[in-house]
Amino acid sequence: MKKLILALLFLSASLFAKDISSYLNGSYQSTDKVKSALSANGFNVIGEYDAMGDANHHVVVYTCPGLLKLASKENRGFAAVQKVMVDSEKKNLVMTNPEYFMPAFLQDDNNPKIVAKVASKLSAAFGTLKGGVSTLEDDDIAGFHFMMGMPYYEDMIEVAEGKDLTATLEKNAKGKIVFTQKAGNATVYGIAMPKLEKTYVTTINAGAHAAFLPYMVMVQGDKALILHGKYYLAISNPTLSMGDFMGISSTPDDIEEQITALFK
Repeated sequence: MKKLILALLFLSASLFAKDISSYLNGSYQSTDKVKSALSANGFNVIGEYDAMGDANHHVVVYTCPGLLKLASKENRGFAAVQKVMVDSEKKNLVMTNPEYFMPAFLQDDNNPKIVAKVASKLSAAFGTLKGGVSTLEDDDIAGFHFMMGMPYYEDMIEVAEGKDLTATLEKNAKGKIVFTQKAGNATVYGIAMPKLEKTYVTTINAGAHAAFLPYMVMVQGDKALILHGKYYLAISNPTLSMGDFMGISSTPDDIEEQITALFK
């Protein structure tokens, strides 16, 4: 009887699971109009750059009070920002879906009501948004890892430890910092690495949703942390095959090496 009840509970959960798209697609408009639409709907634009050094993949980074409230807790700073990519080649807008990336980065601290309000404001800014084919079931997002033995969200990499880390990073990464955002006691930076980005994005054919760029580093107390490359690249591209992943097997180490060097 106990086994039957457990089986029924599992079946019930499966029946009610919902696919969540990692990215949302909207009607094309210029970068200036994107920034104006964000500002008009209560978002703060905090940075922008050409992902992969390609003007056809221009990423606009934004935040808002709701995002910052949720990202203010320890180890949650990566949830402070969301992004919109203006794809001038395909005449499309591609944006990170708050209802996907927020539960991924907030874990047990996620607040679906606040996230839903952010998503609603995004729809108000850009009209009807369509989810892409890159999805995960809602109950799999927080506990995501690519496969057995691969890192989870919490398996962050410490790239530096010591005093004055923000000053060191801002000095050494001058010209590479796309955005800087305070989130509680942490400061989150977006770091442009165009050559490396182009290498791994091209290899896994992820240019259509390069809105997950730039790579982020979080300075929290006396530590600088990044999301493990084997986690962040996979959660940002959940339809990656094993072959795709093997094609960029050196990328997580390359990312760690380049960001670590900025603290030397």
